[in-house]
Amino acid sequence: MWRMQNVDWDWIDDTIFSEEFRPHKGREGKADTRPAAEEEAEYMEEPELIEAPLIPVRDTVIYPHMVAPLFIGRERSLRALEAAVAGDGIVIVATQRDPDEEEPSPEGLYDIGTEVIIGRTLRMPDGTTNVLGQGQRRVHIVEVIHTTPYIRVRAAPIEEPEVSDVATEALMRAVLALFEKIVQLSPSLPEDAYVAAMNVDDPGWLADLIASMMEFDVETRQAILEEINPAERLQRLSILLAKELDVLELENEIQSQVQQEMDRSQREYFLREQMRIIQNELGELDSQQQEIEELRAKLEEKQLPEEVRSRAEKELERLAAMPAAAPEVGIIRTYLDWILELPWTEETPDNMDLENAERILESEHYGLTRAKERILEHIAVRKLAGSKMRSPILCFVGPPGTGKTSMGRSIAKALGRNFVRVSVGGIRDEAEIRGHRRTYIGALPGRIIQTMRRAKSINPLFMLDEIDKLGTDFRGDPAAALLEVLDPEQNYAFSDHYLEVPYDLSKVFFITTANTLYTIPPALQDRMEVIEFPGYVEEEKLEIARHFLIPRQIDLHGLNGHSVQFSDSTLRTIIREYTYEAGVRNLEREIAQICRKLARRVAQGKTAPHRITVKSLPQFLGPPEFTSSKVEEEDQVGMATGIAWTEAGGDIMPIEVLIMVGKGNLLLTGQLGEVMQESAQAALSFARANAERFGIKDVDFDKIDIHVHIPEGAIPKDGPSAGIAIATAMISALSGRPVRRDVGMTGEITLRGRVLPIGGVKEKILAAHRAGLKTVLLPKKNEKDLIEVPRKLRKGLRVVFVSHMDEVLKEALLDQHISTAPKKRVSRRRKAA
Repeated sequence: MWRMQNVDWDWIDDTIFSEEFRPHKGREGKADTRPAAEEEAEYMEEPELIEAPLIPVRDTVIYPHMVAPLFIGRERSLRALEAAVAGDGIVIVATQRDPDEEEPSPEGLYDIGTEVIIGRTLRMPDGTTNVLGQGQRRVHIVEVIHTTPYIRVRAAPIEEPEVSDVATEALMRAVLALFEKIVQLSPSLPEDAYVAAMNVDDPGWLADLIASMMEFDVETRQAILEEINPAERLQRLSILLAKELDVLELENEIQSQVQQEMDRSQREYFLREQMRIIQNELGELDSQQQEIEELRAKLEEKQLPEEVRSRAEKELERLAAMPAAAPEVGIIRTYLDWILELPWTEETPDNMDLENAERILESEHYGLTRAKERILEHIAVRKLAGSKMRSPILCFVGPPGTGKTSMGRSIAKALGRNFVRVSVGGIRDEAEIRGHRRTYIGALPGRIIQTMRRAKSINPLFMLDEIDKLGTDFRGDPAAALLEVLDPEQNYAFSDHYLEVPYDLSKVFFITTANTLYTIPPALQDRMEVIEFPGYVEEEKLEIARHFLIPRQIDLHGLNGHSVQFSDSTLRTIIREYTYEAGVRNLEREIAQICRKLARRVAQGKTAPHRITVKSLPQFLGPPEFTSSKVEEEDQVGMATGIAWTEAGGDIMPIEVLIMVGKGNLLLTGQLGEVMQESAQAALSFARANAERFGIKDVDFDKIDIHVHIPEGAIPKDGPSAGIAIATAMISALSGRPVRRDVGMTGEITLRGRVLPIGGVKEKILAAHRAGLKTVLLPKKNEKDLIEVPRKLRKGLRVVFVSHMDEVLKEALLDQHISTAPKKRVSRRRKAA
C-alpha cells in the first residue's frame, strides 16, 4: 500500500510542475504545450466523455493534483499501461472493492475514479513496473468498452463547484489547525506536510491533499474522493481529523507517562549506584549488601553438592547485580533461602539396638506381629550391611483405627530418626508433589521438599498417609509423580520443578498407609512392600483397652487419683454392643465418654463409682447401638449360617431359601452384588445336576421358584465366600433335611461342587466364636491360615476343613426329612368331582 509519508517531498515539488506531467496529446497526436489555464478552459468547454485504459489498484486511492507511485504487476494492468504510454499517456485509476480479488471485474470496482497522467516508468527486477503518476480530476465510469486484453472504459469528468464564501474559509482554517496539531504529534508525518497544505488556496485541493497524507482506511479515502462539494468534503475531513487528533493526544499522554516512569527508574538507579560507591568508599554497606554478604557467608558454611553449590552461587551473583527495587530480588532471595535451609548432607545416626527397638514397639502397640518383625529385620540387616542396605518402602494396608500411623511414629522412635508426615488424600494437582516453576507468582516447592525442610535431616522416616485416596484431573496425576519418589532406582536424584537441581531421597525411610489396595495404581503398588493390618479380634481389643486406652483416657481426664476400673465383661459389652469396627477408635471414644462423665461428677463434688459394670453402661453410654448376631434357636429347613468378613470385622450371615410354585425362576434379594449372585446361580446348577444323589425327588424345577434372601437388606453384600452356604440352604429346602443351627460355613463353590479358598479366616472364626457356633467349615486350602488365629479363639470351636460339597452336606445337614414341597394347585371343579 502506498503512503504519502514514504514519498520524497522535495522530489515531488520539483516533479509536479515539471514538463514530464504536462504533455497532453491532441487529437492529431501532437504535444499540447498550451498553458494549464487554457487547457482547463478547454476541458470546461468540452465536457465530452473520456476513453482511456483502466488500471485497478488495491488498498489505495489517488486524488487529483497528487503525485503517487503505482506498482503494477498484473498482466492486464501492464497491458493497460502499455496502451496508455502508446497513446496520450492518460489512464483511469479506480480502487477495487475487494483487495483480495486477483482479477477484479468491472463490477468489483468503485464507479468514481481518477484521471491520471503517466509520468516516469521503471521496470523492477521482480518483473513489476514502478509508475509515477499525477492525478488530474475526478471521473465517473459510465461504460466498459472491453475487458481483454485490458480494461478500457469511457468516463465522464466531474467538475467541482466553485465555493469562496466565509464558511468555506473558516472550514479551511479549522482543518489546517487540526492538521497542524496532528503533524506535531504524529511521528509518521513530516513538518513539510503542513507547509505544503498551508500553501494551497483551493478548498477542494486542500481537502484532497490532507486526505492523501492521512492514514485512513480505503473506504474512508474513497468516500472523500466521491464527495464532489469542496465544503462538504472539508466538513467530513474535519470530523476525521478531530478523531485522529484525540487518539494521538491519548497516545502521546501514555508515552509521556511511560517516559516519566523510565526516567524516574533510571534516575533512581543512578542515585543508588552513586550511594553504593560512596558507601563502599566509606566502608559502609546498605541493607541489601549486608543480606548478600550474609547469604554468601551461609553458603560458604553450608555443605552442598557441587551442582547445587554452583547453582546457588550463580543465583547469588545475579542478586548482587540487581537493584534493590528489581522485581526478581524477592524471587531469588526466597530461592536461596530454600537452598540453604534444606538438609543436603545432615543425617541422624540410626539406633541399631534391637532390644531397645523391640521394647519400644511392644510397649506402644499390641499385636501387629508382622509389621514389628519387618522393622526388627530391617534394623538387623542395617546393622550387618551398613549403608549398603537401601531404606525399604513399606505400605501399611488395613481398616481405619488399626494403628497404621501410630506404628510409623513408633518405628521412627525405635530407629532414632526424625518423623514427618504428609497426608496426600485428596491431592489432584501434580504440582503438589513436584512443585511449581519459579516463573509463577508465589511459586513454592512441592510437599516432598517442604516436608524435607521440616525434617531437618536427609534420612527421616517419611509417612505418606491415605495414598489410596489420590485424585487426578486436568492438572496432572499425583500418583504418577510419586513413582519417582517411591522408586529407589530414581529417587536419589529427585527433580523438583522449583529447585531445578537433583535432591537425594534415597536415604529416606518411606512408609505409606492405605485402607485398600484397589484404588492404588499397579505401577505405584509395585514399588511398595505391602504389610496388611488386619482388624483386631475381641481378645486383642480387650488387651488394647486394658493396657493402652483406659490408662491414657484416665490420665487425660485427670482421674489418676481415683481408682477407675473396667471389668472384662464391661469391656466386652462395649465392644459388642456399642462399637462395630475393625479398629479401636470408637472403643476409645466410648471409654472417653465414660471418663468425661466421671470427671464431671468428681468436679462437682459428687461421689463417682470406682468400678464400671455392665448394668451401669446405659447410664454412661445410653442404650446399645448394635445387637450381636446369635445362632438360631432350632434347626430349620432352608436356613444356613454363613460367615462374612467386612472392613469392620467378621460377622455371621444367615441365608434363607424358600421354595414356591412358579416357573423355574431364581429370586435373589438382600442387595447382593454381582459376584454373590453368580455364586447363587452356581449353587443352583450344582443342586439341579445332583438332585437324585441328594434325595431331591418329585421336584420339577421348571414349575417352582427358588427365593434366596439374606437379611439386613439395607447393607450391600458381595463376594464368593457365601457359595457353599447358599448351596447348603438350597439343598436343605429342596430335600427337606434341616441344617444344623450350630454350624457356620464359608467357601466358594464351583459347578462340580469343589470348595475354593477365601480370605479373612481370622475375622470369620472370631465372628463364629462370638456368635456361639460349635463347628466352622473352612476350605481345605485355608488350613495354613489357621496359624494366625489365637489358640484361645479356637478353644471350644471345632474347625472342619472341606474340599467338596459332599463333605459340607455331611457336616451341615441332619438325616431326618421334613416335607417342604409346595402344594399343587387343585381346581374347584376337580375337587367337587
